[in-house]
Amino acid sequence: MIACILSLRTQDTTTGPAAARLFALADTPRPMLALTHRQIERAIYPVGFYRTKARVIRRICAALLERFGGRVPDTIDELLTLDGVGRKTANLVVTLGFNKPGICVDTHVHRISNRLGYVRTRTPDETETALRATLPRRYWIGYNDLLVTFGQNVCVPISPRCSICPVQALCRRVGVTTSR
Repeated sequence: MIACILSLRTQDTTTGPAAARLFALADTPRPMLALTHRQIERAIYPVGFYRTKARVIRRICAALLERFGGRVPDTIDELLTLDGVGRKTANLVVTLGFNKPGICVDTHVHRISNRLGYVRTRTPDETETALRATLPRRYWIGYNDLLVTFGQNVCVPISPRCSICPVQALCRRVGVTTSR
């Protein structure tokens, strides 16, 4: 969950090393709280919003100890009560951490689901709700993994690479005005 918090608005090439530095210092809530705010900042720099994320990490760890016996909760509703945990993070934690059904909707999943015409939504939260209603449950966990790399490399936000797209014939190209 903490690595996911670090990853928000940060590239994976930055997140991985930052998480490794932090977890080398502390890898459970109690030792994490023993670190100073400044120690956490130094460990996670240069992730985006590292100062804010350091505060959020400390608040999450305190809440885990106070309300959940030091354990990460395994339901979306409980995870959403933690400071800094939104629907994307909660879904990622339940799917990857607990192998429970969830649909992790990030910018790529939101954009591509709309572009393909699977949903007609304005926000990632609306996309999650729409996909929960239509996408068979057996595809929920893997859906994000399928679309993230695809969205980073082929179905990019501006001028997608439609000429090399393996699902071009199935795509409605909603909102696409130019492509390569």
